[in-house]
Amino acid sequence: MRNRTTLLVLISGLLFWSLANAQTSNKAVDAEGHQWWQHAVFYEIYPRSFEDSNNDGLGDLKGITSKLDYLKDLGVDAIWITPCFPSPQVDFGYDVSDYENIDPMYGTLADFDTMASEARKRNIRIILDFVVNHSSDQHKWFIDSKSSKTAKYRDWYVWRDGKAKGQPPNNWVSEFGGSAWKLDPKTGQYYYHFFYAEQPDLNWRNPAVKDAMFDVTRWWYKRGVAGFRLDAVDTLFEDPKLRDNPTVSGKNAYGDPLQERIYNTKLPEVHDALRGLRHVADETGAVLIGETWTKDISELKQYYGDHSDELQMPMDLMFTKLKFSAPVFREHIAAVDGAGGWPVYVVSNHDIVRSYDRYGDGQHNDQIARVMAALYLTLRGTPIMYYGEEIGMKTTPPTQKEDVKDPIGRTGWPKEKGRDGERTPMQWDESQNAGFSKTSPWLPVPPTYKTYNVADEAKDPNSVLSFYKKLLNLRHRNQALLDGTYTPLNDSDQNVLSYLRIYKDQVVLVALNMSGSPQKVNFELSHHGFSSVKNLLSTPKSSAKGDVVTLEPYGVFIAQLAK
Repeated sequence: MRNRTTLLVLISGLLFWSLANAQTSNKAVDAEGHQWWQHAVFYEIYPRSFEDSNNDGLGDLKGITSKLDYLKDLGVDAIWITPCFPSPQVDFGYDVSDYENIDPMYGTLADFDTMASEARKRNIRIILDFVVNHSSDQHKWFIDSKSSKTAKYRDWYVWRDGKAKGQPPNNWVSEFGGSAWKLDPKTGQYYYHFFYAEQPDLNWRNPAVKDAMFDVTRWWYKRGVAGFRLDAVDTLFEDPKLRDNPTVSGKNAYGDPLQERIYNTKLPEVHDALRGLRHVADETGAVLIGETWTKDISELKQYYGDHSDELQMPMDLMFTKLKFSAPVFREHIAAVDGAGGWPVYVVSNHDIVRSYDRYGDGQHNDQIARVMAALYLTLRGTPIMYYGEEIGMKTTPPTQKEDVKDPIGRTGWPKEKGRDGERTPMQWDESQNAGFSKTSPWLPVPPTYKTYNVADEAKDPNSVLSFYKKLLNLRHRNQALLDGTYTPLNDSDQNVLSYLRIYKDQVVLVALNMSGSPQKVNFELSHHGFSSVKNLLSTPKSSAKGDVVTLEPYGVFIAQLAK
Protein backbone atom coordinates (compact mmCIF):
# COMPACT_ATOMS: atom_id res chain seq x y z
CA MET A 1 0.00 0.00 0.00
CA ARG A 2 0.97 3.66 -0.25
CA ASN A 3 1.97 3.73 3.43
CA ARG A 4 4.49 0.90 3.08
CA THR A 5 7.38 2.93 1.73
CA THR A 6 6.92 5.65 4.33
CA LEU A 7 6.69 3.24 7.23
CA LEU A 8 9.66 1.17 6.04
CA VAL A 9 11.71 4.34 6.04
CA LEU A 10 10.38 4.99 9.53
CA ILE A 11 11.46 1.56 10.81
CA SER A 12 14.86 1.70 9.14
CA GLY A 13 15.92 5.04 10.45
CA LEU A 14 13.40 7.73 11.27
CA LEU A 15 12.99 6.87 14.94
CA PHE A 16 15.12 9.74 16.07
CA TRP A 17 14.71 13.37 16.81
CA SER A 18 16.26 16.07 14.62
CA LEU A 19 16.82 19.74 15.22
CA ALA A 20 17.65 20.45 11.59
CA ASN A 21 14.64 22.66 10.98
CA ALA A 22 14.47 24.36 14.35
CA GLN A 23 15.26 28.03 14.78
CA THR A 24 17.61 28.61 17.72
CA SER A 25 19.05 31.67 19.42
CA ASN A 26 21.24 32.40 22.40
CA LYS A 27 18.97 31.12 25.19
CA ALA A 28 17.71 27.55 24.96
CA VAL A 29 14.78 26.36 27.01
CA ASP A 30 16.17 22.86 27.35
CA ALA A 31 19.33 20.83 26.93
CA GLU A 32 18.49 19.97 23.33
CA GLY A 33 18.41 23.58 22.20
CA HIS A 34 14.70 24.30 22.00
CA GLN A 35 13.59 27.87 22.52
CA TRP A 36 10.64 28.59 24.82
CA TRP A 37 8.49 29.78 21.92
CA GLN A 38 8.91 26.47 20.09
CA HIS A 39 7.03 24.70 22.89
CA ALA A 40 4.51 27.48 23.47
CA VAL A 41 0.90 27.93 22.43
CA PHE A 42 0.23 31.59 21.63
CA TYR A 43 -3.19 33.21 22.06
CA GLU A 44 -4.14 36.50 20.41
CA ILE A 45 -6.26 38.86 22.49
CA TYR A 46 -8.10 41.81 20.99
CA PRO A 47 -8.24 43.85 24.23
CA ARG A 48 -11.35 45.88 23.39
CA SER A 49 -13.29 42.63 23.19
CA PHE A 50 -11.87 40.24 25.78
CA GLU A 51 -13.14 41.32 29.20
CA ASP A 52 -14.47 44.63 30.52
CA SER A 53 -13.46 45.16 34.17
CA ASN A 54 -14.97 48.62 34.71
CA ASN A 55 -18.21 48.24 32.72
CA ASP A 56 -17.64 50.99 30.19
CA GLY A 57 -18.32 48.65 27.27
CA LEU A 58 -14.65 48.24 26.36
CA GLY A 59 -12.30 45.45 27.35
CA ASP A 60 -9.16 46.41 29.27
CA LEU A 61 -5.94 45.15 30.86
CA LYS A 62 -7.53 44.45 34.23
CA GLY A 63 -10.05 42.35 32.35
CA ILE A 64 -7.26 40.32 30.79
CA THR A 65 -5.63 39.88 34.21
CA SER A 66 -8.90 38.56 35.62
CA LYS A 67 -8.96 35.83 32.96
CA LEU A 68 -5.39 34.58 33.30
CA ASP A 69 -6.51 31.52 35.26
CA TYR A 70 -8.84 30.62 32.39
CA LEU A 71 -5.99 30.96 29.91
CA LYS A 72 -3.66 28.88 32.07
CA ASP A 73 -6.29 26.16 32.44
CA LEU A 74 -6.90 26.22 28.69
CA GLY A 75 -3.23 25.59 27.99
CA VAL A 76 -1.96 28.99 26.81
CA ASP A 77 1.74 29.83 27.26
CA ALA A 78 1.90 33.33 25.76
CA ILE A 79 -0.65 36.03 24.99
CA TRP A 80 -0.28 38.44 22.10
CA ILE A 81 -2.17 41.63 22.85
CA THR A 82 -3.08 43.83 19.89
CA PRO A 83 -2.13 47.52 20.32
CA CYS A 84 -3.02 48.96 23.71
CA PHE A 85 -0.80 52.07 23.41
CA PRO A 86 -2.21 55.62 23.46
CA SER A 87 -3.98 56.25 20.18
CA PRO A 88 -6.67 58.43 18.57
CA GLN A 89 -8.20 55.06 17.56
CA VAL A 90 -8.55 55.93 13.88
CA ASP A 91 -7.57 52.32 13.16
CA PHE A 92 -8.38 50.91 16.62
CA GLY A 93 -4.90 51.30 18.05
CA TYR A 94 -2.84 50.69 14.95
CA ASP A 95 -2.27 54.45 14.91
CA VAL A 96 0.07 54.91 17.88
CA SER A 97 0.60 58.33 19.44
CA ASP A 98 2.94 57.14 22.22
CA TYR A 99 4.91 53.90 22.01
CA GLU A 100 5.83 53.86 25.70
CA ASN A 101 2.54 54.08 27.52
CA ILE A 102 -0.92 52.51 27.83
CA ASP A 103 -4.07 54.09 26.45
CA PRO A 104 -6.37 55.16 29.31
CA MET A 105 -9.24 53.19 27.78
CA TYR A 106 -7.25 50.04 28.59
CA GLY A 107 -5.79 51.17 31.90
CA THR A 108 -2.37 52.36 33.06
CA LEU A 109 1.22 51.25 33.04
CA ALA A 110 0.63 50.06 36.60
CA ASP A 111 -2.19 47.87 35.29
CA PHE A 112 0.18 46.51 32.66
CA ASP A 113 2.81 45.74 35.29
CA THR A 114 0.22 43.93 37.40
CA MET A 115 -0.94 41.93 34.41
CA ALA A 116 2.65 41.01 33.52
CA SER A 117 3.40 40.02 37.11
CA GLU A 118 0.28 37.86 37.41
CA ALA A 119 0.97 36.28 34.03
CA ARG A 120 4.51 35.45 35.11
CA LYS A 121 3.17 33.61 38.17
CA ARG A 122 1.25 31.39 35.75
CA ASN A 123 4.17 30.97 33.34
CA ILE A 124 2.36 33.00 30.70
CA ARG A 125 4.47 35.41 28.66
CA ILE A 126 3.31 38.75 27.24
CA ILE A 127 3.75 39.64 23.56
CA LEU A 128 2.86 43.15 22.39
CA ASP A 129 1.82 44.27 18.93
CA PHE A 130 4.45 46.69 17.62
CA VAL A 131 3.33 49.00 14.81
CA VAL A 132 6.64 49.52 13.05
CA ASN A 133 5.60 51.01 9.71
CA HIS A 134 3.86 54.18 10.84
CA SER A 135 2.78 56.28 13.78
CA SER A 136 -0.33 58.32 14.42
CA ASP A 137 -0.42 61.83 13.00
CA GLN A 138 -0.89 62.84 16.65
CA HIS A 139 2.49 61.44 17.70
CA LYS A 140 4.90 64.12 18.90
CA TRP A 141 7.35 63.12 16.17
CA PHE A 142 4.87 63.86 13.40
CA ILE A 143 3.48 67.00 15.03
CA ASP A 144 7.01 68.38 14.95
CA SER A 145 7.71 66.93 11.50
CA LYS A 146 4.90 68.82 9.82
CA SER A 147 5.67 72.11 11.57
CA SER A 148 8.25 73.16 8.96
CA LYS A 149 10.63 71.81 6.32
CA THR A 150 13.52 72.33 8.72
CA ALA A 151 11.87 70.75 11.77
CA LYS A 152 13.95 68.35 13.87
CA TYR A 153 11.76 65.38 12.96
CA ARG A 154 11.04 66.37 9.37
CA ASP A 155 13.04 63.49 7.94
CA TRP A 156 11.46 60.98 10.32
CA TYR A 157 8.60 60.73 7.82
CA VAL A 158 8.42 60.56 4.02
CA TRP A 159 7.88 64.06 2.63
CA ARG A 160 8.05 64.85 -1.09
CA ASP A 161 7.09 67.54 -3.59
CA GLY A 162 4.21 66.79 -5.92
CA LYS A 163 4.70 66.01 -9.61
CA ALA A 164 2.98 69.25 -10.44
CA LYS A 165 0.52 71.57 -8.76
CA GLY A 166 -2.28 69.49 -7.29
CA GLN A 167 -0.62 66.21 -8.25
CA PRO A 168 0.85 63.76 -5.70
CA PRO A 169 4.41 62.48 -6.18
CA ASN A 170 3.25 59.24 -7.83
CA ASN A 171 0.30 56.90 -8.37
CA TRP A 172 0.58 54.85 -5.18
CA VAL A 173 -2.78 53.94 -3.65
CA SER A 174 -3.50 53.67 0.07
CA GLU A 175 -4.52 50.30 1.48
CA PHE A 176 -7.69 51.97 2.74
CA GLY A 177 -8.57 53.86 -0.44
CA GLY A 178 -7.47 56.94 -2.33
CA SER A 179 -4.00 58.33 -2.91
CA ALA A 180 -1.25 57.26 -0.50
CA TRP A 181 -0.10 60.90 -0.38
CA LYS A 182 -1.62 63.81 1.52
CA LEU A 183 -0.79 67.44 0.88
CA ASP A 184 0.19 69.56 3.86
CA PRO A 185 -0.82 73.14 2.95
CA LYS A 186 1.58 74.69 5.48
CA THR A 187 4.78 73.35 3.92
CA GLY A 188 3.43 72.63 0.43
CA GLN A 189 4.70 69.06 0.44
CA TYR A 190 3.00 65.68 0.50
CA TYR A 191 3.57 63.01 3.14
CA TYR A 192 3.25 59.31 2.45
CA HIS A 193 0.78 56.99 4.21
CA PHE A 194 0.39 53.37 3.14
CA PHE A 195 -2.70 53.14 5.34
CA TYR A 196 -4.94 56.00 6.52
CA ALA A 197 -3.81 59.61 6.18
CA GLU A 198 -3.80 59.69 9.99
CA GLN A 199 -1.09 56.98 9.88
CA PRO A 200 1.96 58.63 8.28
CA ASP A 201 4.76 56.21 7.35
CA LEU A 202 7.98 56.43 9.31
CA ASN A 203 11.15 56.92 7.26
CA TRP A 204 13.15 53.80 8.07
CA ARG A 205 15.96 55.03 5.81
CA ASN A 206 16.75 57.56 8.55
CA PRO A 207 19.09 55.90 11.11
CA ALA A 208 17.54 57.99 13.88
CA VAL A 209 14.14 56.39 13.23
CA LYS A 210 15.65 52.94 13.31
CA ASP A 211 17.47 53.63 16.59
CA ALA A 212 14.36 55.12 18.19
CA MET A 213 12.24 52.12 17.27
CA PHE A 214 14.90 49.71 18.52
CA ASP A 215 14.92 51.61 21.80
CA VAL A 216 11.15 51.25 22.10
CA THR A 217 11.55 47.48 22.06
CA ARG A 218 14.31 47.69 24.68
CA TRP A 219 12.04 49.80 26.89
CA TRP A 220 9.34 47.13 26.84
CA TYR A 221 11.78 44.24 27.20
CA LYS A 222 12.98 45.84 30.44
CA ARG A 223 9.34 45.94 31.53
CA GLY A 224 9.04 42.19 31.10
CA VAL A 225 7.68 41.82 27.57
CA ALA A 226 8.83 38.55 25.99
CA GLY A 227 8.58 39.67 22.38
CA PHE A 228 6.63 41.50 19.71
CA ARG A 229 4.30 40.75 16.88
CA LEU A 230 5.52 43.12 14.16
CA ASP A 231 2.69 44.73 12.23
CA ALA A 232 2.77 45.22 8.45
CA VAL A 233 6.49 44.53 8.08
CA ASP A 234 6.19 44.30 4.28
CA THR A 235 5.58 48.03 4.05
CA LEU A 236 8.60 49.42 5.93
CA PHE A 237 10.43 50.75 2.87
CA GLU A 238 9.54 52.53 -0.36
CA ASP A 239 11.41 52.97 -3.60
CA PRO A 240 13.60 56.08 -3.14
CA LYS A 241 12.91 57.05 -6.76
CA LEU A 242 9.15 56.89 -6.10
CA ARG A 243 8.47 55.08 -9.36
CA ASP A 244 4.81 54.49 -10.25
CA ASN A 245 3.40 51.05 -9.53
CA PRO A 246 2.11 49.15 -12.57
CA THR A 247 -1.68 49.06 -12.75
CA VAL A 248 -3.69 45.94 -13.48
CA SER A 249 -7.28 45.44 -14.52
CA GLY A 250 -10.00 45.90 -11.94
CA LYS A 251 -10.69 48.18 -9.01
CA ASN A 252 -10.56 47.79 -5.24
CA ALA A 253 -13.48 48.17 -2.83
CA TYR A 254 -12.99 51.94 -2.82
CA GLY A 255 -12.97 52.38 -6.60
CA ASP A 256 -9.22 52.78 -7.07
CA PRO A 257 -7.36 51.04 -9.91
CA LEU A 258 -5.63 47.87 -8.74
CA GLN A 259 -1.84 47.94 -8.69
CA GLU A 260 1.14 45.64 -8.42
CA ARG A 261 2.86 47.12 -5.38
CA ILE A 262 6.38 46.40 -6.49
CA TYR A 263 7.76 49.78 -5.44
CA ASN A 264 6.24 50.23 -1.98
CA THR A 265 6.09 46.73 -0.46
CA LYS A 266 8.56 43.91 0.22
CA LEU A 267 11.69 45.86 -0.70
CA PRO A 268 15.01 44.14 0.15
CA GLU A 269 15.76 46.74 2.84
CA VAL A 270 12.92 45.28 4.95
CA HIS A 271 15.23 42.42 5.86
CA ASP A 272 17.94 44.79 7.09
CA ALA A 273 15.46 46.29 9.54
CA LEU A 274 14.31 42.87 10.69
CA ARG A 275 17.89 41.79 11.34
CA GLY A 276 18.34 44.88 13.48
CA LEU A 277 15.19 44.21 15.48
CA ARG A 278 16.26 40.59 15.91
CA HIS A 279 19.69 41.63 17.20
CA VAL A 280 17.99 43.66 19.93
CA ALA A 281 15.55 40.84 20.71
CA ASP A 282 18.42 38.39 21.12
CA GLU A 283 19.80 40.54 23.94
CA THR A 284 17.00 39.22 26.15
CA GLY A 285 15.96 35.99 24.41
CA ALA A 286 12.77 37.63 23.13
CA VAL A 287 10.83 36.40 20.12
CA LEU A 288 9.69 38.29 17.03
CA ILE A 289 6.50 37.25 15.24
CA GLY A 290 5.91 38.72 11.79
CA GLU A 291 2.70 39.69 10.04
CA THR A 292 4.04 38.19 6.84
CA TRP A 293 1.58 38.06 3.95
CA THR A 294 3.39 36.04 1.32
CA LYS A 295 2.40 34.62 -2.05
CA ASP A 296 4.38 31.39 -1.71
CA ILE A 297 6.75 29.42 0.50
CA SER A 298 9.92 30.82 -1.05
CA GLU A 299 8.79 34.32 -0.09
CA LEU A 300 7.90 33.18 3.44
CA LYS A 301 11.32 31.55 3.79
CA GLN A 302 13.05 34.90 3.24
CA TYR A 303 11.67 36.25 6.53
CA TYR A 304 13.68 33.75 8.58
CA GLY A 305 16.85 35.30 7.18
CA ASP A 306 19.71 33.64 5.34
CA HIS A 307 21.37 32.84 8.66
CA SER A 308 18.22 32.48 10.79
CA ASP A 309 18.84 36.05 11.91
CA GLU A 310 15.50 37.73 11.16
CA LEU A 311 12.09 36.59 12.43
CA GLN A 312 11.96 33.46 14.54
CA MET A 313 8.22 33.25 13.85
CA PRO A 314 7.02 34.59 10.48
CA MET A 315 3.31 33.77 10.33
CA ASP A 316 2.16 31.35 7.67
CA LEU A 317 -0.88 33.42 6.74
CA MET A 318 -1.28 31.46 3.52
CA PHE A 319 -2.72 28.79 5.81
CA THR A 320 -5.83 30.96 6.24
CA LYS A 321 -6.48 31.00 2.49
CA LEU A 322 -6.52 27.26 1.87
CA LYS A 323 -9.54 25.28 0.75
CA PHE A 324 -10.78 22.74 3.33
CA SER A 325 -9.29 19.76 1.53
CA ALA A 326 -6.90 16.99 2.54
CA PRO A 327 -4.77 17.20 -0.65
CA VAL A 328 -4.57 21.00 -0.45
CA PHE A 329 -3.47 21.06 3.18
CA ARG A 330 -1.10 18.12 2.65
CA GLU A 331 0.73 19.90 -0.14
CA HIS A 332 0.98 23.17 1.75
CA ILE A 333 2.13 21.64 5.05
CA ALA A 334 4.85 19.67 3.30
CA ALA A 335 6.15 22.84 1.68
CA VAL A 336 6.15 24.84 4.92
CA ASP A 337 7.70 21.99 6.91
CA GLY A 338 10.50 21.72 4.38
CA ALA A 339 11.21 25.44 4.13
CA GLY A 340 14.06 25.32 6.65
CA GLY A 341 12.50 27.37 9.44
CA TRP A 342 10.24 26.74 12.40
CA PRO A 343 6.63 26.76 11.09
CA VAL A 344 4.07 29.15 12.57
CA TYR A 345 0.46 28.21 11.91
CA VAL A 346 -2.45 30.65 12.11
CA VAL A 347 -6.10 29.88 11.34
CA SER A 348 -7.75 33.17 12.42
CA ASN A 349 -6.95 36.66 13.65
CA HIS A 350 -8.48 40.13 14.06
CA ASP A 351 -8.35 40.84 10.31
CA ILE A 352 -9.69 37.52 8.99
CA VAL A 353 -13.11 35.87 8.98
CA ARG A 354 -13.08 33.32 11.80
CA SER A 355 -12.14 29.77 10.83
CA TYR A 356 -15.43 28.48 12.28
CA ASP A 357 -17.22 30.18 9.39
CA ARG A 358 -14.44 30.03 6.81
CA TYR A 359 -14.15 26.25 6.95
CA GLY A 360 -17.60 25.40 8.24
CA ASP A 361 -20.33 24.13 5.91
CA GLY A 362 -23.26 25.42 8.00
CA GLN A 363 -24.19 21.95 9.24
CA HIS A 364 -21.01 20.40 10.65
CA ASN A 365 -19.19 23.49 11.88
CA ASP A 366 -18.44 22.07 15.33
CA GLN A 367 -17.00 18.88 13.85
CA ILE A 368 -14.93 20.82 11.32
CA ALA A 369 -13.70 23.12 14.11
CA ARG A 370 -12.36 20.04 15.90
CA VAL A 371 -10.61 18.86 12.74
CA MET A 372 -8.92 22.24 12.30
CA ALA A 373 -7.92 22.33 15.97
CA ALA A 374 -6.42 18.85 15.72
CA LEU A 375 -4.56 19.93 12.60
CA TYR A 376 -2.86 23.15 13.65
CA LEU A 377 -2.23 21.99 17.21
CA THR A 378 -0.51 18.72 16.24
CA LEU A 379 1.75 19.93 13.41
CA ARG A 380 5.46 20.55 13.88
CA GLY A 381 5.67 24.23 14.68
CA THR A 382 4.08 26.87 16.88
CA PRO A 383 0.33 27.59 16.75
CA ILE A 384 -1.25 31.00 17.30
CA MET A 385 -4.86 30.81 18.47
CA TYR A 386 -7.34 33.68 18.28
CA TYR A 387 -9.58 34.44 21.24
CA GLY A 388 -12.91 32.62 21.00
CA GLU A 389 -11.57 30.05 18.54
CA GLU A 390 -11.71 27.49 21.34
CA ILE A 391 -15.46 27.91 21.85
CA GLY A 392 -16.51 28.04 18.21
CA MET A 393 -17.18 31.79 18.01
CA LYS A 394 -18.77 32.91 14.76
CA THR A 395 -17.98 35.91 12.61
CA THR A 396 -20.97 38.23 13.01
CA PRO A 397 -20.65 41.23 10.68
CA PRO A 398 -22.99 44.23 10.88
CA THR A 399 -25.99 44.17 8.58
CA GLN A 400 -26.31 47.91 8.00
CA LYS A 401 -23.78 50.67 7.49
CA GLU A 402 -24.84 52.72 10.51
CA ASP A 403 -23.75 49.88 12.80
CA VAL A 404 -20.24 49.61 11.34
CA LYS A 405 -17.38 50.66 13.62
CA ASP A 406 -14.40 49.60 11.49
CA PRO A 407 -13.28 52.50 9.24
CA ILE A 408 -12.64 50.03 6.42
CA GLY A 409 -16.29 49.05 6.46
CA ARG A 410 -17.55 52.61 6.74
CA THR A 411 -15.50 53.63 3.71
CA GLY A 412 -16.00 50.58 1.53
CA TRP A 413 -19.61 49.59 2.38
CA PRO A 414 -21.32 47.53 1.04
CA LYS A 415 -18.58 45.80 -0.96
CA GLU A 416 -16.28 45.94 2.05
CA LYS A 417 -18.07 45.33 5.35
CA GLY A 418 -15.00 45.71 7.55
CA ARG A 419 -13.60 43.56 10.35
CA ASP A 420 -16.16 44.09 13.11
CA GLY A 421 -17.54 40.59 12.62
CA GLU A 422 -14.40 38.87 13.87
CA ARG A 423 -13.84 41.32 16.75
CA THR A 424 -17.06 40.85 18.74
CA PRO A 425 -16.90 40.43 22.56
CA MET A 426 -15.69 37.17 24.05
CA GLN A 427 -18.58 34.92 25.08
CA TRP A 428 -18.04 33.96 28.72
CA ASP A 429 -21.50 32.83 29.84
CA GLU A 430 -25.25 33.12 29.23
CA SER A 431 -25.72 36.30 31.25
CA GLN A 432 -26.38 39.69 29.70
CA ASN A 433 -23.75 40.69 27.14
CA ALA A 434 -22.26 37.19 27.43
CA GLY A 435 -20.59 38.14 30.71
CA PHE A 436 -18.25 40.51 28.88
CA SER A 437 -19.67 43.69 30.42
CA LYS A 438 -22.63 44.87 32.47
CA THR A 439 -23.20 47.70 30.01
CA SER A 440 -23.76 47.76 26.27
CA PRO A 441 -20.50 46.62 24.59
CA TRP A 442 -18.73 48.56 21.87
CA LEU A 443 -19.82 45.83 19.41
CA PRO A 444 -22.98 43.72 19.72
CA VAL A 445 -22.62 40.27 21.24
CA PRO A 446 -23.56 37.58 18.67
CA PRO A 447 -26.81 35.76 19.47
CA THR A 448 -24.94 32.45 19.46
CA TYR A 449 -23.52 33.31 22.91
CA LYS A 450 -26.48 31.52 24.52
CA THR A 451 -25.11 28.17 23.37
CA TYR A 452 -21.47 28.95 22.60
CA ASN A 453 -19.84 30.28 25.74
CA VAL A 454 -17.08 29.28 28.14
CA ALA A 455 -19.30 28.47 31.15
CA ASP A 456 -21.64 26.10 29.31
CA GLU A 457 -19.02 24.46 27.15
CA ALA A 458 -16.78 23.78 30.17
CA LYS A 459 -19.55 21.52 31.52
CA ASP A 460 -20.09 19.68 28.24
CA PRO A 461 -17.48 16.95 27.55
CA ASN A 462 -18.41 17.01 23.85
CA SER A 463 -18.10 20.75 23.32
CA VAL A 464 -15.53 22.48 21.13
CA LEU A 465 -13.94 23.94 24.28
CA SER A 466 -13.58 20.55 25.95
CA PHE A 467 -11.92 19.18 22.83
CA TYR A 468 -9.48 22.11 22.76
CA LYS A 469 -8.59 21.58 26.42
CA LYS A 470 -7.89 17.88 25.92
CA LEU A 471 -5.90 18.58 22.78
CA LEU A 472 -3.80 21.33 24.35
CA ASN A 473 -3.13 19.16 27.39
CA LEU A 474 -1.97 16.35 25.11
CA ARG A 475 0.23 18.69 23.11
CA HIS A 476 2.01 19.95 26.23
CA ARG A 477 2.85 16.53 27.64
CA ASN A 478 3.59 14.53 24.50
CA GLN A 479 7.20 14.92 23.37
CA ALA A 480 6.50 13.73 19.83
CA LEU A 481 3.90 16.48 19.34
CA LEU A 482 6.27 19.10 20.77
CA ASP A 483 9.54 18.17 19.10
CA GLY A 484 8.94 15.34 16.66
CA THR A 485 9.57 15.38 12.94
CA TYR A 486 6.65 15.50 10.51
CA THR A 487 6.13 12.56 8.16
CA PRO A 488 3.09 12.65 5.84
CA LEU A 489 1.15 9.47 5.05
CA ASN A 490 -1.32 8.45 2.34
CA ASP A 491 -0.09 11.03 -0.13
CA SER A 492 -2.95 10.46 -2.58
CA ASP A 493 -5.88 10.14 -0.19
CA GLN A 494 -8.51 12.68 -1.21
CA ASN A 495 -10.39 12.62 2.09
CA VAL A 496 -8.06 11.82 4.98
CA LEU A 497 -5.05 13.88 5.99
CA SER A 498 -2.69 11.71 8.04
CA TYR A 499 0.86 12.02 9.31
CA LEU A 500 3.32 10.83 11.93
CA ARG A 501 5.09 12.90 14.55
CA ILE A 502 8.34 11.12 15.50
CA TYR A 503 10.64 11.87 18.42
CA LYS A 504 13.33 9.31 19.23
CA ASP A 505 11.37 6.11 19.91
CA GLN A 506 8.01 7.88 20.25
CA VAL A 507 5.60 7.84 17.32
CA VAL A 508 2.22 9.57 17.17
CA LEU A 509 -0.25 8.99 14.37
CA VAL A 510 -2.70 11.77 13.44
CA ALA A 511 -5.59 10.97 11.09
CA LEU A 512 -8.11 13.65 10.12
CA ASN A 513 -11.19 13.02 7.98
CA MET A 514 -11.75 16.19 5.98
CA SER A 515 -14.85 14.82 4.29
CA GLY A 516 -18.52 14.44 5.20
CA SER A 517 -18.52 10.66 4.72
CA PRO A 518 -17.09 7.85 6.91
CA GLN A 519 -13.60 6.70 5.98
CA LYS A 520 -11.49 3.62 6.69
CA VAL A 521 -7.73 3.70 6.26
CA ASN A 522 -5.45 0.66 6.48
CA PHE A 523 -2.07 1.89 7.71
CA GLU A 524 -0.52 -1.64 7.73
CA LEU A 525 0.84 -0.95 11.19
CA SER A 526 1.41 -4.57 12.19
CA HIS A 527 3.25 -5.25 8.93
CA HIS A 528 5.76 -2.62 9.95
CA GLY A 529 6.30 -3.81 13.47
CA PHE A 530 3.76 -1.83 15.46
CA SER A 531 1.93 -4.06 17.91
CA SER A 532 -0.15 -1.48 19.73
CA VAL A 533 -2.18 1.60 18.91
CA LYS A 534 -3.02 3.63 22.00
CA ASN A 535 -5.83 6.12 21.48
CA LEU A 536 -4.69 9.49 22.84
CA LEU A 537 -7.61 11.61 21.64
CA SER A 538 -10.40 11.02 19.16
CA THR A 539 -13.90 12.08 18.26
CA PRO A 540 -16.62 9.70 19.54
CA LYS A 541 -16.99 7.36 16.55
CA SER A 542 -13.39 7.27 15.40
CA SER A 543 -11.25 4.29 16.42
CA ALA A 544 -8.63 1.74 15.41
CA LYS A 545 -8.92 -2.01 15.10
CA GLY A 546 -5.83 -3.83 14.05
CA ASP A 547 -4.29 -1.96 11.13
CA VAL A 548 -7.47 -0.11 10.21
CA VAL A 549 -8.46 3.34 11.48
CA THR A 550 -12.17 4.12 11.15
CA LEU A 551 -13.10 7.79 11.00
CA GLU A 552 -16.58 9.22 11.29
CA PRO A 553 -17.45 12.18 9.03
CA TYR A 554 -15.05 14.98 10.00
CA GLY A 555 -13.53 12.57 12.52
CA VAL A 556 -10.25 12.89 14.41
CA PHE A 557 -8.00 10.05 15.59
CA ILE A 558 -4.70 10.67 17.41
CA ALA A 559 -2.78 7.67 18.73
CA GLN A 560 0.55 6.57 20.15
CA LEU A 561 2.18 3.74 18.18
CA ALA A 562 4.45 1.17 19.80
CA LYS A 563 6.39 -1.88 18.61
